Amino acid sequence: MPFVKVYEFDGTRAGEMEIPAEIFDVPANMAAIHQVVVAHLANCRQGTASTKTRGDVSGGGKKPWRQKHTGRARQGSTRSPIWVHGGVAHGPHPRDYHQKVNRKVRQLALKCVLSDKVREELMAVVKGFDAIEKPSTKAIKNLITALGFGKTLVIYSGNAFNVSKSVSNLPDAKCINVASINVYDILNAKNLIVTPEVVAKIEEVYSK
Repeated sequence: MPFVKVYEFDGTRAGEMEIPAEIFDVPANMAAIHQVVVAHLANCRQGTASTKTRGDVSGGGKKPWRQKHTGRARQGSTRSPIWVHGGVAHGPHPRDYHQKVNRKVRQLALKCVLSDKVREELMAVVKGFDAIEKPSTKAIKNLITALGFGKTLVIYSGNAFNVSKSVSNLPDAKCINVASINVYDILNAKNLIVTPEVVAKIEEVYSK
């Protein structure tokens, strides 16, 4: 079974934790990861972009000039897309970008990216987040610096208001609840910081 390094909140090493291989030692499946990421980005789109066609803009009822003998190209309406203030040709209209991904594919992709972080030693388990009695950006920054991490995703469990507020001021860090973990955020971050409770929750949910 794979192991992950465990640290105290001050960054000191506190040993290793054994983690389940069926979640954290899964071979990469690029097809599943790609499908889930594409669907995630598509589902983030509101799909509210809209433009007016020549039938939606005002004016254009009268022919600009007669058809022949003017020396100019024939025109039927001032609302044509080639005219200033005319309608838009082939512009966007409201639509639904939602893509459905099967649950097993989502779970496989999540296991793959978590396994990759563990294999590359880019994930750390940190104990003692309860030490943050009030929001403190400095405390989180010192932890990330002590671990030698770069762009970091902090995954917490339960109601951790102080943790989320502390991370929110760091440009290269993001904090999410374990119930909201997704493939895109994990791939978008270089390093992961999780708590022992998060590992237990992931094992409980994804070992089924």
